[in-house]
Amino acid sequence: QVQLVESGGGLVQAGGSLKLSCAASGRIFSRYVMGWFRQVPGKEREFVAAINGNGARIYYADSVKGRFTISRDNAKNTVYLQMNSLKPEDTAVYYCAADREGWSALAQHYDFWGQGTQVTVSS
Repeated sequence: QVQLVESGGGLVQAGGSLKLSCAASGRIFSRYVMGWFRQVPGKEREFVAAINGNGARIYYADSVKGRFTISRDNAKNTVYLQMNSLKPEDTAVYYCAADREGWSALAQHYDFWGQGTQVTVSS
């Protein structure tokens, strides 16, 4: 069982930055594709970014491309999401997720999820 714990959310003004962290348990972290998703109440969970085990493959949603950066440090069992030029529409609960087998932007393919961290961007 992999346990994921997000941190780093908070309240920022439009145009500001936040860096989210996701700490993972386990001894095979480097094998997992890691993803970030976000969700607004009443809406479907939305893909944000994903990174494969060695960091060679990265994929971003069009809505965040050029503003957000996903990275990982396998020695620390941690994945990060650097968020710059934040907009009010980025406001959501952000979730970290781990995928044991594949490469996917679909939430249903991910096996483990963190508890989420709230990001609020004021206008």
